Amino acid sequence: MSDSGCATAEEKPYALTVVAPSRRQRSMGEDVRDGLSERPRELSPKYFYDQRGSLLFDRICDTPEYYPTRTEAGLLDRHAGEIVRMTQPRSILELGSGTSRKTRTLLDHWRPVERGTYWPFDVSAEMLEEVAEQLADEYPHLGVHALVGDYTGGFGNFPDLDGRTLALFLGSTLGNFAPEFAAHFLAEFATHLDQGDYFLLGTDLDKDPAVLEAAYNDAQGITAQFNLNMLRVLNRELDADFAEEAFAHRAVYNRRLRRVEMYLDSRTEQVVRIRRLGLVLKFAEGEPMLTEISRKFTVAELDRMLAAARLKVVETFVDDAFPYALTLARK
Repeated sequence: MSDSGCATAEEKPYALTVVAPSRRQRSMGEDVRDGLSERPRELSPKYFYDQRGSLLFDRICDTPEYYPTRTEAGLLDRHAGEIVRMTQPRSILELGSGTSRKTRTLLDHWRPVERGTYWPFDVSAEMLEEVAEQLADEYPHLGVHALVGDYTGGFGNFPDLDGRTLALFLGSTLGNFAPEFAAHFLAEFATHLDQGDYFLLGTDLDKDPAVLEAAYNDAQGITAQFNLNMLRVLNRELDADFAEEAFAHRAVYNRRLRRVEMYLDSRTEQVVRIRRLGLVLKFAEGEPMLTEISRKFTVAELDRMLAAARLKVVETFVDDAFPYALTLARK
């Protein structure tokens, strides 16, 4: 890629690197076999995000009930300039970048002295290529270097980033991790940051359970489609015969664990075959499959978690109407 950001007919206006995991990754088959053979049954939320799932999630973000995305976007709108001035990055790295829709607010304010590079990191190569091409066109003064991989598997051949880095982990994705894994993940990722690098974490805060449950049960039923899309993924990838109409979406707030839990409940007594795994599963009427958790935090809890990962909180930006936090920390 040339410094001008222009490309010849033969080259792409962006770069793309596959990041290998640093530890053995469990296959979809292993995850599904273990998760569905136990009681209660469970599926990993990472299998939501094929191309259709990613597009459905973007539609969820536009529903009136789903406050997290618009609240986080509002915080970024208000504080992006301040964050860029405080951090003065040469590189911006985003874990779980998706379509990079919110990140554009930061990119709009970012005018590095030397040519900077945006590093979107996500699991879907097809989506990343499409987004990277759009961004290279929208921000010709920046380099775009897409990273393809599953960041929950570690960072085996993680590239050296240029100069001071601002790393982003937005969307309250940390809330999808169990507490032990969340702590491990933060500590592991922090080892790939240099002294003086910054980390911006977006997390949902605890609030009225009615608001939380409404956010995951939108009236248009888009979240239900998103949840059920996982069954399409399993049918396609593992030659299963899940019938979407035989399962119902449900999301409830678990007060004790301070988390929203999303389920697919069997509407009837039924048998499902997953041929590539040689599995025959018998579901009772009403039997649930847990597909996602979304933990809700307190500011004090976030401070403790980041401190344990040797990241020092510099500033916390909180939306008071729908409590949500952007926490800026420094290595």
